[in-house]
Amino acid sequence: MNRPAALDLVEPLDRQTLGGRAYAQLSDLLISGRMAPGEKISLRQAAEVLGVSIMPVREAVSRLVADGALEVTPNRAVRVRLMTAAQFRDLTQARIAIEGHVAALAAGNRNDDDLKAIARAEAAMRSESRAAKPNLPRAVELNKSFHFAVYEAAHSATLVDIIRALWLKAGPVINLDLRANPERLAKGDAVRFHARVLAAIKAGDEAGAREGVAADISNAAEVILSRGGLAEP
Repeated sequence: MNRPAALDLVEPLDRQTLGGRAYAQLSDLLISGRMAPGEKISLRQAAEVLGVSIMPVREAVSRLVADGALEVTPNRAVRVRLMTAAQFRDLTQARIAIEGHVAALAAGNRNDDDLKAIARAEAAMRSESRAAKPNLPRAVELNKSFHFAVYEAAHSATLVDIIRALWLKAGPVINLDLRANPERLAKGDAVRFHARVLAAIKAGDEAGAREGVAADISNAAEVILSRGGLAEP
């Protein structure tokens, strides 16, 4: 019996699973803001940390390069993608439109479990911001956790996947901002916007949720752009 040609494109399950796991792990590092723009990635070191051979890591990195999250330099090094101010502005506008829309959906679609998850994430970020010596990497992670608790409450897997793709590029820049400027966490802008979003979602206020997320994204973007530090065109 002849084998269908399409099956020639299917990878063995173990290799496919390892490649997917490596992609998920590296993606989370980027989305969570634990890597900064320009930071280099050693495939060999990543493979050792993940406990896999270099092949799944190479496949994962190739996918992230295609996603626009990583880039290959002229000397073949792999690094977190650098972003110009114009590219960052464009990304910010896309995030405001899509993430604001999804926050509005969350206000209409959320259930009790969603509200509890959002409230926990908001409280954790607020507590970290008030600490005498805030853990900045943890604050970056908590910021991401709050946003995605909101977006998951929209109950749209497709839209959450789109947002994850945006955060693959945005996460490292957010990391660059918060880790380099701890006073912004102490000032409490993000915490204030998060509380506003939580209140709107609790009240089923779709416009308020949209506006709160848009204001949070816009405020952070303005600070990042005002400080410079992005790549030259």
